Amino acid sequence: MSTPAEVPAGLPAAPEFTEPLSEWHRLHVRMLIVRPLNEGLAMLVPILVLLFTGNGEKWRLIASGATVAAILAFSYLIWRTTKYRITDDQVELHTGLLTRKQLAVPRDRIRTVDLTSKPGHRVFGLSAVRIGTGQQDIPGTDGLTLDAVTQEEAERLRVLLLQKAVAPKTASPGEPHAEVAVPESEVISKLDLKWLKFAPLSLSGLVAIGAVFGVLSNYADDLGLHPVQDLWEWLFEHPSFTLLGAFVIALVVLGLVLSVPLYILQFWNYQLTREPDGTLRVQRGLLTTRSVSVEEQRLRGVDIQEPLLVRAGKGAKAVAVTTGLGSKGESNLLLPPAPLSVAHQVSRDVLKVADDPTTRKLRKHPFAALRRSLFRHVVPWVVIAIGLAVWAPSWAWPIPVAIIPFAALVGWDNYRSLGNALDDRYLVTRNNSLVRSTVALQRTGIIGWRIRRSFFQRRSGLMTIGATTAAGAGVYHVTDVGESDGLALADEAVPDLLRPFLVRDDG
Repeated sequence: MSTPAEVPAGLPAAPEFTEPLSEWHRLHVRMLIVRPLNEGLAMLVPILVLLFTGNGEKWRLIASGATVAAILAFSYLIWRTTKYRITDDQVELHTGLLTRKQLAVPRDRIRTVDLTSKPGHRVFGLSAVRIGTGQQDIPGTDGLTLDAVTQEEAERLRVLLLQKAVAPKTASPGEPHAEVAVPESEVISKLDLKWLKFAPLSLSGLVAIGAVFGVLSNYADDLGLHPVQDLWEWLFEHPSFTLLGAFVIALVVLGLVLSVPLYILQFWNYQLTREPDGTLRVQRGLLTTRSVSVEEQRLRGVDIQEPLLVRAGKGAKAVAVTTGLGSKGESNLLLPPAPLSVAHQVSRDVLKVADDPTTRKLRKHPFAALRRSLFRHVVPWVVIAIGLAVWAPSWAWPIPVAIIPFAALVGWDNYRSLGNALDDRYLVTRNNSLVRSTVALQRTGIIGWRIRRSFFQRRSGLMTIGATTAAGAGVYHVTDVGESDGLALADEAVPDLLRPFLVRDDG
């Protein structure tokens, strides 16, 4: 065990470490201000409701004051009872007053380090450090979080925890100190303001409207108001296609207006770099800044995702398939919505290949896959239309009938999107229409196969082959492929893994 080391202030952003921080450390004392500030923003609406509703009862003022006092007290207890240290073998975090929690993450299991600074953090120069082990991509269920330390300390911890190489040798006594050239980060991609044209196509504005509407509806329900239910009942009793059309148009326009500032909030100062310590680092954010670092040796592939409207604008986003991050959320994001050519360039640079495997010509799936795709997309709307025609007012059933042609187009496009390919290093598979996903997965990262044949697939001579891996979504599917083609693909991709279970037809 190494001796305890004092941590001097004012270290550079990317120092070299020779010893672990084996002493116990507390979170920064400024968190006593930052945590109430962040928690207070979340509690602002209920506090205002308590203060400004009713007839000015004293209990509302007392309840508001008690809420603020509870937040302050809770923050102090967290700070007072939380400590952490980094030894040669693991990162330890002790927290809790009545219920003590002792978390430990082995250093050789660390896959990612995520630095996040909310507006309250940034005002006071702090950052939250989330250490992930790659088991899940859900905060609080994987690894541990240090909230909060100074931004300089967060950067030092990022370098230390992802540092695998031995520290450089120091000069011998009596020898002159040699100048050591510090390698610079390699910039792979950075934000181009021309990418803002993809913001309206991503429908992020509509998602934000839905989220705000849901929050406001919850608070309205708490006050005894039911605006959603009342509006739905009124429209049901007084159907008006003109009013419904105006509402949809207004919603779309508002979504388009909000999408650009939301894109800026999420991806301002975006930059993807390859760090000297062998990690890929994505930095982005305007008000809340975020920096996610992933070891390159954990990378198992790249997923080029093309939402329908973004694809219509010849755009896409790139997502990492890595053992350090799951498939949900935006922790695995390599590139925000941008031109498709940029997505392929990022894929090439990240995978270190001359040609992006996701641009390979894919083998088409059998015609029977088209029948299945049309059936899955059209039949549900036909059933809904019949049900509404029988049990609902006469104005209801034309709505799903009008959707059926669009559903058929989506089903046809879904079939066009299906495809697979194989090269010396990667299995490539493409699926879906609304969000077309083209995944290049390292063949060495495939640890098993899942073969599924439903009743209707068996009648059509089709199957779905799933390549299981310890990275990303955990399984990536080759959907509705011919039985012989699918089995041959799996056997060729990982020789000898599936072969013992195959029965060859010599005839």
